[in-house]
Amino acid sequence: MLTVEGLNQYYGGSHILRNLGFEARAGEVTVILGRNGVGKSSLLRCLMGLIPIKTGSMALDGDDIAALPPYERVKRGMGYVPQGREIFNRLTVEENLRMGLAIKSGGAHIPEELFELFPVLKQMLQRRGGDLSGGQQQQLAIARALAAGPKLLILDEPTEGIQPSIIKDIGRVLRMLADKGMRGSGERMAVVLVEQFYDFAAELADQYLVMERGEVVMRGRGKDMEAEGVRQRMSI
Repeated sequence: MLTVEGLNQYYGGSHILRNLGFEARAGEVTVILGRNGVGKSSLLRCLMGLIPIKTGSMALDGDDIAALPPYERVKRGMGYVPQGREIFNRLTVEENLRMGLAIKSGGAHIPEELFELFPVLKQMLQRRGGDLSGGQQQQLAIARALAAGPKLLILDEPTEGIQPSIIKDIGRVLRMLADKGMRGSGERMAVVLVEQFYDFAAELADQYLVMERGEVVMRGRGKDMEAEGVRQRMSI
């Protein structure tokens, strides 16, 4: 679904992403691990076109997207949940979800499936986003990204500051999206997840990448993470 090759990026004179390459397949959760400051969020922002890449290539479902602006990438089927959620605090839950439909025609309806995935949102449709708890805001941010029916969902540390019960709900939803996709789409979803919470990542990962200093230093299948010493690498 997503193919990245030879990706490089700089901030001033600092080489922040170094020749990165990986694939994210439909039906799989690709987990990107690493400590703070290694370039994980910068990588995701490059994938979404929020930061232009210096060199390299990116393809979504076989189509080159490296030069496309963010809104075109969303039209092609990419959904993004940024770190810190970045919902619209003064807008209602319903209005936030409608923002996720911005690429659709004016008569597009909020998919009922979003309320099946996150029932609390239906109960709070007219409540302002800023009045929700952190966990509820995270659910709203994910639902907003799903509103347009993406085939690739990118999430930046969705467990940050979230209570354990909601972390479990988010994990369940991500696994289901990878396994089955959105109802009516007819295809499984590719999920790219940046995470520091090892246990959450290990439970979901079909494949993993570990980043240090802007480059991938380990990669493998999720089932092998423990045996390959990823936990120990993260604690160094």
